[in-house]
Amino acid sequence: MDEIKSVIAKNITQLRLAKGMTQIELAEKLNYSDKAVSKWERGESIPDVSVLMHIADIFSVTLDYLVHPHKDADERGMKLRDANRKKNHIFITSMCILLVWLIATIAFVVMDMIPVDLGFLHGLSFVYAIPASTIVWLVFNAVWFNRRRNYIIISILMWTVLISLHVSFLPFGFNFWIMYVLGIPGQIIIFLWSRLKYPKQKTSVKYTRKQKNSQIQ
Repeated sequence: MDEIKSVIAKNITQLRLAKGMTQIELAEKLNYSDKAVSKWERGESIPDVSVLMHIADIFSVTLDYLVHPHKDADERGMKLRDANRKKNHIFITSMCILLVWLIATIAFVVMDMIPVDLGFLHGLSFVYAIPASTIVWLVFNAVWFNRRRNYIIISILMWTVLISLHVSFLPFGFNFWIMYVLGIPGQIIIFLWSRLKYPKQKTSVKYTRKQKNSQIQ
C-alpha cells in the first residue's frame, strides 16, 4: 500500500510540475483544498478512483499511467518543463521588443501632435527603434538563449547603428557614407572574437556522484 502511495504521489507531482501548475491550481480544478493535494504528493493519502480519473483527464494520461512507476518520467518531466520555460522566455523577449516599437510609435504620434514642422524627425523614432530592438534581443539572448548567437546580433547592432546615423545626417545634406568603412574592421573584430576558444570547466566524477546522492536523499 505504501508503495502505490509513493508511485501515485510521484506521478501526480511530476505531471503537475511538467505542466507548470501549482498545487492550488490543481486543487481548484479538482474542487479540493491544496492541503489535500499536498497530502497526495507526500504519499500520506491516496485520492479516490473518481478523483484519480479526473487527474488523469487534466494531464491527458490514463488511469493506468498514474498507478504505475515510470523510469523515464523524470526525464520527460524535465523536457516538458524546459520546453515551457523556453516558450516563456521567447514570449517575454518578443514582448519587450514590441515594447520598444510601442515607445517609438508613441514618440512618433507625440511629435506629430506638436504644432511645429519637425520634418524628417518624425520617422527617426522608428529608425532608432531597430538598433534599440537589437539591444533588447542581445540582452535576453545572452541571459536565456544560445550565447554563440550574440556575435550575429552584435554584427546586426553595429550595422543598424551605422545605418541610423547615416539616415539621420542625410536631411542636413551630409552623405557620410564613409562611416560604413568603420563597419569593416568592426566586423573583422567580431568574427575573430567569435573564433576564440574558452576552456570548459571539468567537474570531477566524485563531485557529480555526491550531488546525485544528495538529490536522492
